[in-house]
This record gives sequence, structure tokens and C-alpha cells, in this order.
Amino acid sequence: MSISLRSSSLRGIKSLYLKNGTRCLSTASATHDSNKKNIVLVDGVRSPFLLSGTSYAKLMPHELARHSLLSLLRKTKLDKTLVDYIVYGSVIQEVKTSNIAREAALAAGFSDKTPAHTVTMACISSNVAITTGMGFITTGAFDTIVAGGVEFMSDVPIRFSRKMRSLMMKASKAKSLGQQLSLLSQFRPNFLAPELPAVAEFSSGETMGHSADRLAASFQVTRQEQDDYALRSHTLAKEAQEKGYFTDLVPFKVSGVDELINKDNGIRVSTKEQLAKLKGAFTDGASACLITTEDKAKQLGLKPKAYLRDFTFVSQDPVDQLLLGPAYGIPKLLKRSGLSLKDIDSWEVHEAFAGQIVANIKALESDWWCKTYLGLSEKYGAPDMNKFNNWGGSLSIGHPFAATGVRLCMHTANRLVREDGKLGVVAACAAGGQGVAMLLERHPDATAN
Repeated sequence: MSISLRSSSLRGIKSLYLKNGTRCLSTASATHDSNKKNIVLVDGVRSPFLLSGTSYAKLMPHELARHSLLSLLRKTKLDKTLVDYIVYGSVIQEVKTSNIAREAALAAGFSDKTPAHTVTMACISSNVAITTGMGFITTGAFDTIVAGGVEFMSDVPIRFSRKMRSLMMKASKAKSLGQQLSLLSQFRPNFLAPELPAVAEFSSGETMGHSADRLAASFQVTRQEQDDYALRSHTLAKEAQEKGYFTDLVPFKVSGVDELINKDNGIRVSTKEQLAKLKGAFTDGASACLITTEDKAKQLGLKPKAYLRDFTFVSQDPVDQLLLGPAYGIPKLLKRSGLSLKDIDSWEVHEAFAGQIVANIKALESDWWCKTYLGLSEKYGAPDMNKFNNWGGSLSIGHPFAATGVRLCMHTANRLVREDGKLGVVAACAAGGQGVAMLLERHPDATAN
């Protein structure tokens, strides 16, 4: 699935960046069909990303999402009545708030007349929320969209076994004592064994971690390369954190927690030996962003961060290529846009695992893989690592499944300002062998605040 926001897609964008040998920012009149809409990312926010079971542990997911929604309104100074629609992502859903977009919106004080729905596509759920909003704007259905996502792994739904559930359902319908006793006689102690949310692929039964290990092995990614990359992620995240670059992060005062939560708590700079001993951890967090048309932003007195220029989704074999979404998505996106690797100033690629990142890079550098799976005549080439995840990534900052997509977009937009770039690419893999790639362009009014 993909959508083009220009009459000629973005195939002419490359030439439009060259004037007398100098790259320049595009404008609506220069690069965009007057009948089309320039869609902009106005701004975005997120909660601090925390390891599950820590300071967010007593919250409910919609409360975490509420914080991001309210923080977005405060940061943009937007009247909530001007929001036409809310799209929110969630993966492991709280059963009491299955449409968490609606429940969080109501908790944040949005009008009950503002529609809201929840989307899910594993680790790219908030990317889906954003692109769904782009579709609404493109078709003229709505002008001003809030998109985001929340993940809360501190309290996941745990079910009784299916046999126990079946017995309980029958018991609820039993009318006589005899019927109830008959059902009771069918009970067995092993019926009480709980069912936790699956961490394995339904189609293959394999955990994502095991799949990542197999992927790394298939591309001959060494443990040294994985440890080096993990250390890079944590080191760059720590530097960005200390420099105050995470301006999308909004502190959260949680009831019952003494200290103000004002930073991600998973960033650890240590030796490679110490990092190698760390166990995988789940993360809690939420995010939200505002997207609209450039004309509407001007009308409302808003200064956008970036143009949302294009996107594509990809899907491949969920067994042997589960985590290769970026390797498939990046070439497809850039081809659609008439761009090459050297045209991109900022790369923000989701770090599911260190081995997964290195494997994707090696895939793009492999003649055989690119010929076999992308149909190219030679290797595509890898992104410039000097422009790649320069503020760290999911390995260090954390990865609340449905919230990460907004963080990737916001880091892209803010890095383009701080690094004086023009074009940025967001890419991510997701469960089910799926992935996303998005193209952002720095807006002339953008700041990194």
C-alpha cells in the first residue's frame, strides 16, 4: 500500500533541489501542483519512554495517551475544538479501552463530537496513524488530524486458558444446580494455566528475538558488530539527551510518584561487555503529533516542522525476512520519489535489534540480495552512517511499540533543523514481515524547539 501526494509523485523533486548547483528548500508554488495539498507535520510530543514496571506501572494506557494529547495541545497552543479527527495506534490493547483513541480523547477533554479510531500494525502503528491522517487530508475528508500511539507493557491482558474460558461461558448460562454441578465436574486444575499475550509470530510460532538471531546469522553479522552498534546507539542517545535535543519529550508528573519524570530511563552508556549482558526489556510510552495542510497551518498561525512528502508500506516473508522492512522500503520509497541515497540528509531507522539493523545495512550492500529480492542489477547501497540515527534509536531510547513512529518523525524533523538538512527518511520493520518508509522535507519555518 502506498499513496502519492503529488500529481507526478515526487519524481521531479530531485531536480527541484538543484538551482545553480545549490540545493534549496521547495515551496508549494515551486514543487507542488496547485490543486494538491501540501501536508505538514506541525509538531509532535511524547512522554518519557520508561522500562515497563517502573514509574508508569500503576497507570492505565489511556492515561499515558492522555498526557501526550494534552501536551500536544499545550505545545501547539491549538484549541482542541479545531481538531477534526484523532487516529491512535496500540498493539497490546487494554480490553477495557479497546478503542483507546476515543477513550484517551475523551479523557483529554476533546469534544464528544470529535471522531477517533484506533489502528494497529505492530511496531509501525503510529506511522499508520499518521499516514491514515494524510489520507483523510488528501481526500478532503478532514483538515486537522492528531495522530499518535501508546504502548503499556506494565499491565498486559492475561487470559484464562481456552478450556477455562469455555467452561466459564457455559457456567454463565447454566440455569439449574444440576447443570452447574455437571460443569464443575469437568473442571481440571490445568485449566487455570494463564495465557499471556504472544511474543511469537502467529504464522510461524517463532519469537522476534529468535528471528533476529537467524537474520543476523544469515548475513554473517558478528556479535562484535552487534555490540558495537548497540554501544553507538546508547552513546549517541546520551549525547543528544545531555544537549537537550529531545524537545519532543514532555515531562510527566505521575500521581503517587515523587519525582517528575523528565527523561527516558533506558539509556545506558557502558562498556560493550556490560551492554552484552543486558536483557531485552519492554517499554511504556505514548506520543502524539499534529498534521494538517500548509494553508491551514498558516491560517491557524502554526509553524510546521516538516512537509510529509510521501510514504510506502512493504510486506515480505514473515519467516526468513521478518525484520527486513527497511531494506525493502527504502529503495521503493526513493525510487517513487526520484531520489537517491545521497539526496537524504537524515536517516531515522527503527532499531528492533542491533543485529537487525546491521543485517538491513548488509542486505542493501549485497549484490546477491539486491539482485535476488529487489530485482536490481547490483547492490543498492547503504545509507551514510554519518547521517544515520545520530541521536540514538529504539535500542537506547526505548520502543513502546505503537508510539515509536511519531518519535522517528519528530527526530527526523528536528535533526533536519539542527543539522541543516533538507530531506529525511524514516523507516521501520514490524511484526508479520511488514515495514514502512516515509519521506519528510524540512519546512522553511521549522525550528528544533
